[in-house]
Amino acid sequence: MDLENLKQARQTVTGTKQTQKAVECGKARHVFIARDADERVTRPIAQACGQKDIPVTVVETMDELGKACNIKVSAATAAILLED
Repeated sequence: MDLENLKQARQTVTGTKQTQKAVECGKARHVFIARDADERVTRPIAQACGQKDIPVTVVETMDELGKACNIKVSAATAAILLED
């Protein structure tokens, strides 16, 4: 899955706290993690995704991920949510 899927998704969350919550609650369908983000921030999310079999795509930069989420700041993580 690539950033184009994230841009076109109906329901997404952006940022570490919201992504972590979506993963823990079983609402995340696919997670995106920026390669240049602090590993202390992203490692727990990546581990939780591994435990819950949620696919992860690594994106090169936080700026690239932020733009894909249509926000004016960079983002370490984002997730596409399951449809209701």
